[in-house]
Amino acid sequence: MWVVGIGIKLTLAAAAASLLVGCETAPAPRLASAAPAAPVSSEVPYHWTVGNAPQGHKDLVAEFGKPGLKPGEFVWAASAPAAGDTRIVADLLTQMVYVYRGDKLLGASSMSSAKTGHITPFGYWTILEKRPFYRSKKYDNAPMPFMQRIDDYGIAFHGGVNPGYPASNGCMRLPMKFAEKLYGVTRLGTKVVIEG
Repeated sequence: MWVVGIGIKLTLAAAAASLLVGCETAPAPRLASAAPAAPVSSEVPYHWTVGNAPQGHKDLVAEFGKPGLKPGEFVWAASAPAAGDTRIVADLLTQMVYVYRGDKLLGASSMSSAKTGHITPFGYWTILEKRPFYRSKKYDNAPMPFMQRIDDYGIAFHGGVNPGYPASNGCMRLPMKFAEKLYGVTRLGTKVVIEG
């Protein structure tokens, strides 16, 4: 009897299994699948930008074939368009400056902006004053060659020590030769945007 009971149980189990296999309402088996990998962003995490600084980097790569510059390094185009307004883009996050005439990138340079405890301000500015040689009234008569001031506090572009990281009291220090070239293509009223 014990053998008959086991036989019946096995027969019933086999019949139930065959019914489940043929059942159309049974859910399809679920296979484990890996979630698609999140895309890796190549965008730099700016605190404030309207797109000029990231575009400056793209233009640097397109125009000069350089993905970046070393501290104190700059590039300058062999020729410039005769027409178009000059404008300057400063990128505090990557410590770079880009100068355009119209839509053409004329040059790019590493820079050194405000160190901790000082401010190089974000926003839209214009060149308010230009002097080929100037001395700081606030910081021990420090030399500021090819000075181009953008605000009433004294923030300016000028030639100076350019370690490639924030080290100034607020100004944007540029390699000397780049500061001279930049001075030569701007005028009072030249537009400046500072992002970062």
